[in-house]
Parts: sequence; structure tokens; C-alpha cells
Amino acid sequence: MVKENMLPSISEECTARMTRSRAAASRASSVTLPPKAPTKQEMKKVTRGNSKRPASDENNPTGLQNKRRAVFKDVTNVLCDTSYRNCFNASKIQDQEDTRKYKVEEETGKSGFDTQGSMFSLKSEGIEEMQQSTESDIRGCSLADLRLEEQISRKPTPCMKDKVEVGENYGNGPEITDIDSDHEDPLMCSLYAPDIYRNLHVAELIRRPSSNFMETLQRDISQSMRGILIDWLVEVSEEYKLASDTLYLTVYFIDRFLSQNFIERQRLQLLGITCMLIASKYEEICAPRVEEFCFITDNTYSRAEVLKMESEVLNYLSFQLSAPTVKTFLRRFLHAAHAFHKVPSVELDYLAYYLAELTLVDYSFLKFLPSLVAASAVFLAQWTLDQSSYPWNSTLEHYTNYKVPDMKITVLALQELQLNTSSCPLNAVREKYKNQKYKSVATMTSPKTLHKLF
Repeated sequence: MVKENMLPSISEECTARMTRSRAAASRASSVTLPPKAPTKQEMKKVTRGNSKRPASDENNPTGLQNKRRAVFKDVTNVLCDTSYRNCFNASKIQDQEDTRKYKVEEETGKSGFDTQGSMFSLKSEGIEEMQQSTESDIRGCSLADLRLEEQISRKPTPCMKDKVEVGENYGNGPEITDIDSDHEDPLMCSLYAPDIYRNLHVAELIRRPSSNFMETLQRDISQSMRGILIDWLVEVSEEYKLASDTLYLTVYFIDRFLSQNFIERQRLQLLGITCMLIASKYEEICAPRVEEFCFITDNTYSRAEVLKMESEVLNYLSFQLSAPTVKTFLRRFLHAAHAFHKVPSVELDYLAYYLAELTLVDYSFLKFLPSLVAASAVFLAQWTLDQSSYPWNSTLEHYTNYKVPDMKITVLALQELQLNTSSCPLNAVREKYKNQKYKSVATMTSPKTLHKLF
């Protein structure tokens, strides 16, 4: 028999590859073949079926399972008192151990640090000072954080008024009411309100329009033309139901542009609607379209002219459209004025808004800061509604940063606008606030005995 047809031995059968000729020969000789050795893929299936090890264990020759990494149990930024204490106690312990190690090294003559071959030993006095400063910083930081957390987590009462002691610099009373103690309304930003309005007081000085551009730059327009334009824009804002912030910002853009740019009277109305368009895009959710502003001018200006003027205004402002106006400060000051009212006075708010909008038409009020105008409007509004009590207190003085003598000129000028002593024919603001929606505050007048308050 040829060697090729010979059956392999038992030891060879386990390793030799089975062919058709070998299988036929084995059936003819009735020799039972050994079972087929499991393949590598079958072994993988069996292994995966019996255990739930990851697939990466197949390549692990040792058969040991890799250590599974623990998942994060807490990824929130909410900390509890225990985490605060553990964190700062651990820091103290670590600092004490490091300091103790440095002291031991110094006593044994070992050097503390090695920097580029130069050995610097730590002195015990410097270590003690470092330890004291570190512990004091940690103690102060942890105490401040715990106080802040306690303040945030505390649920205030609806009429909570914390009294804060102040010195003689705060006017009529020894105490002021903390108007930022109520944290229920997140829109009030009570934690950051003092810093926000401190920055706004600085910004009103930097981004302030000129108060004499009519005398120095503009030759083709006058103060009365500016007043007519703004009076007409008040009617436009009512026609399109725009917010009062949009109106204030519109007037601010007009005055800023006129402070440095000469303009002809034929393009003054174009400047007005363009500034209102920009302010609407900044303040309103749904701003009127360009075609609507062209229509309101009886199509005196085309869409291309409005867009060209818009580009000029934005380039001049360098796209810095945020600026503090009278309305910005008026919200804060009215909040302080309501601190001593058991029930919020709606008439006080509307009357202050009415007096503040009267100043938009008058060119002479550009020489006053927006915060001063807002404070004077609150002063005169309170005096108009109630002559039995003094219209100013330590709380208003604290939050407005204005004392009563500082507001004398502004308040008297504002009262002249309220009484319309000059018989100004521009009545858009007056007609607006004669509406019952605003409690008809335009019909109220203040007594002329205002001089005695100063």
C-alpha cells in the first residue's frame, strides 16, 4: 500500500488535517475517528456564553480580568456641608503634614528644595508664617463659602427686610433696608445687583453723548427739531407697541450720532427711524421690518437709504449698543422706593416713568446723568403722590448715591416740565400717560412749594 493511503496514527489524527481521502479510508476500515477539535471561533462562543467578561479579555494571555474603572457618582456642582468640611479639613491636614516634614528636614540638616543644583533650605520662621497664612486663608474661604451656601439655601419670606447699619453718610435715618435680600426672583440678580449697578454708574460716564452738540456741531438742525423728532418717535413706539427701553435706546443713539456727525435736516427723520430700527433689533423680540419704518414716513425714504444709514450708525457706535439709560436706573431706584411701602404703588411707577419720558424731548436734560434724572423722577413722583412725608430716605440715598442737595436743580427743572410752564406743544408723552392704562398720571400735578424740601 502506498504511503499516502496509509492511515495516520492516533497521535497524528489529533493534529493532521482531515481530507476527503482520509475520511473515505477511515469509513472503509471502520476506524472511529477522534472527535474534531474545537475551532478558535467555537471556543470564543463558549467562553462568551459562560462568562460576561468584556471582549478585550480574549487577547489577555494570562486570563486575568482587568480592573473595571469606577464611574462618577456625582457630577453636579451642588456641594453639601460635609463636602465643604472634608475638603478644607483635608487641606489643613496636608498642609500640616508638609510643614511638619519640612521642619524635620531642617532640624536634621536636610535641604528643602533642589532647583537646578542649588539647595535652598526652609527656615522655621518662614514655614510658621506660611502655615499661619495658609490656615487663615483656608479658614476664611471655607467660612465665606458656608455663609454663601447658607444664604442661597435660605428661603426668604415675602416681606423680608434686613436692616443694615450705616453711618452718618446715609442721610435721614440710621438704618437702610436691604432690597437685595429676597432671592426668590432669579431675574432680580440679587447676589450681583450691587456690582452690576456699580459698573453701570461708571458706564454712564464713559458712553455719554455730548450736551452741547447743537451749539458746536449742528448748523442745519435745532433743539426744537430734535424735540419734534423724538415726540413723533414716541407716537411710533406706541403705534408698533414697542417697549419703553427701545424708546430710550433710540434717543440715546440719536444723541450719540449727532454728537460727532453733521447731518442735514432732510435726513434727520431718516436718522430717527434708523436708530429706532437698531434699538428694536436689540431690545424687541419681534422687531418691525425695514419696510414698516419706510411706510411710517410715507415712503419718504427708500429701503436702501435706511440700510445705508443703519450701516453708518453702527460703524460709528462700533456695534456697542449696550448703554445705561434713565429706564435702567429707574427700575433699581423704584425698587428701593417700594421698600417702605406695605403695598407696591402702581401710581408711583407710572408717574416716575412719565416724568422720565418727559426729559427725552427736552434737549437741556442732556447735561444731567441718566442716574440723576432717574433719582429726581422718583423724588418728584413721591412728593406728587404724598406731601405728608419726606420723599427721600436713607435707603434711596444709599442705592442712588445721591443726596437731596445733589438733585435740587434737576428736580426743579423736572417740575417745570411736569407743570408745562413753557407751554410746550409737544404732547405725545402727555397724551400717552393720560390713558387709563397708566392710571392717568399725566393729569397729576405737584405743589409749587417744592423749594422748602431743599
